Amino acid sequence: MTSKDILKRLKFAELIPPQLKNNGAVTGNAPVDTLGLVALLALIHVGTTDVIVGESGTVNPPALEECDTNDGSYTLVDDAILSAVIPANGDNKFYGVAVDLLRTHKRYMRWKAPTAGNSTGANIESLAIGIPGDVLPNSAAEQGLAELVEA
Repeated sequence: MTSKDILKRLKFAELIPPQLKNNGAVTGNAPVDTLGLVALLALIHVGTTDVIVGESGTVNPPALEECDTNDGSYTLVDDAILSAVIPANGDNKFYGVAVDLLRTHKRYMRWKAPTAGNSTGANIESLAIGIPGDVLPNSAAEQGLAELVEA
């Protein structure tokens, strides 16, 4: 299989639309359907920011959650959490969580209520990339990421 063939097999989904968020939870936080995927890379892209970005407030690091249905009750994905909140000086970086979908996981995944602190705000967006089993990331640096967490 060529590199071009692999790229043509990837699935992309918007989790959080681009937005400037100040003092509150992001809007439009949508789940991705992982049906048929063996791995998922969920990325948060932070542009200019002067606030902390966390989960359900600004104390906890961003984390992924999962559910059997699109609009059901979501629960945290084990080990799918960044090592720290995104700092107020975390400008122009990508943060990622890689999930092995061959382990027991539910069908839908999304970020747990990313929230920006109070000042000017954070320019933020998120997308997910579905990855075929033979193209898992080798390192964060190879993917152009500031961090890569494997769950």
